[in-house]
Amino acid sequence: MSGVMKRMGMIFRAKANKALDRAEDPRETLDYSYQKQLELLQKVRRGVADVATSRKRLELQLNQLQGQSAKLEDQGRKALALGREDLAREALSRRAALQQQVSDLETQHQTLQGEEEKLTLAAQRLQAKVDAFRTKKETIKATYTAAQAQTRIGEAFSGISEEMGDVGMAIQRAEDKTAQLQARAGAIDELLASGALDDPTGMAKDDITAELDRLSGGSDVELELQRMKAELAGGSAPKQAIEGGAAGSGRAASHAEQERPRFDKQ
Repeated sequence: MSGVMKRMGMIFRAKANKALDRAEDPRETLDYSYQKQLELLQKVRRGVADVATSRKRLELQLNQLQGQSAKLEDQGRKALALGREDLAREALSRRAALQQQVSDLETQHQTLQGEEEKLTLAAQRLQAKVDAFRTKKETIKATYTAAQAQTRIGEAFSGISEEMGDVGMAIQRAEDKTAQLQARAGAIDELLASGALDDPTGMAKDDITAELDRLSGGSDVELELQRMKAELAGGSAPKQAIEGGAAGSGRAASHAEQERPRFDKQ
């Protein structure tokens, strides 16, 4: 059972990793890293400012204690000049206590000054790294954007992208339907021409009718051509021949009318 759960966990992690890879944009990751570096730089700068503030406060306390020490020394001198050795001794005792505090504050001041110098140097180095990272980040982003655009253009030209694949399938379906309709129309025309199908409009003709119409049209063209040749030649023989042929046809028709039996007289 533990093996099954372990395998399921591995499959889940693999699929989650793949989904994260698809969702991750390197440009967004770089921007996020740059933002974090800026936040760290701001923290270092605030630390430098805090140390500098503490150092300045110690300097003010040192100046105040040194002023008090100088005042006590002056008071002791005056008391001793007036013959008040006891007051002079008290003033010098207080001055000695102040001098101990001044010594301690000077030690702290030196320590804070060293920390401030270290933090200032670290902030400068971090600033240089952040600036270099920003330049590199923009370069990588520009390169990635160009590569992405080039990949999309290549996929569009090669037709392997999802959008172009859908367009290609639509074109293929349209061509298949067009070919199917053309084949169906051709089959219907052949069936109508052969007489296998009836044309309700009466416009379709079979092969024999089409051939007769063609021959009839050719004869009319030949007669018209002979008439035009006769007019150009200026002769009347062809015209008389044509008219004679027409008159002969009339006489033949009249003779046939005479030879027809008259059923009404009988």
